[in-house]
Amino acid sequence: MSDPRTNERIRVAEVRLVGPGGEQVGVVPIEAALKLAAEADLDLVEVAPNSKPPVAKIMDYGKFKYEAAQKAKEARRNQANTVLKEVRFRLKIDQHDYVTKQKRAIGFLGQGDKVKAMILFRGREQSRPDQGVRLLQKFAEDVAEYGVVESNPMIDGRNMVMVIAPLKNKSEAKAEANARRSASKAKNQDESATADEAAETVQDDA
Repeated sequence: MSDPRTNERIRVAEVRLVGPGGEQVGVVPIEAALKLAAEADLDLVEVAPNSKPPVAKIMDYGKFKYEAAQKAKEARRNQANTVLKEVRFRLKIDQHDYVTKQKRAIGFLGQGDKVKAMILFRGREQSRPDQGVRLLQKFAEDVAEYGVVESNPMIDGRNMVMVIAPLKNKSEAKAEANARRSASKAKNQDESATADEAAETVQDDA
């Protein structure tokens, strides 16, 4: 994607101007828009060149480019870090095993990883794909608080697979985990301080 036109490179008669705070100024001649940008010691950036007239915004273009690059870098990192974890079922899985698999999948999704739920068909079970679809749909409903179905149940050789994507990406999951750890640490410190104060009170009373 090429850089947007800025300042004198915007060669149109008029623009729909957006101010530095996001306020709508309205349609103004290009000369007036350039003057306002110069007075604010900022740049005039064409943000929607195909509009009639084009939309231009007054902003710090250097800062805008830096922030856009940082966002793109973060998106690439999150994409690269997403791992596809696997959870396997039998068609006739008992409730205890099912709950264990469900908890494992929730753990993976909570960490920002995708989950590939797979049913392993044995013998005549392959002739009952509708039961596999029902089981995977139930599983998707049971983990819906943590993930959303990315690809619906489909036959893959002797198996049936479904992919569930996390609702939170890696960086969000990591930030939440760090916040929980910090809160827990602070709570422990508070409890320790309270215990120390109580011990000192007992000694004073003695």
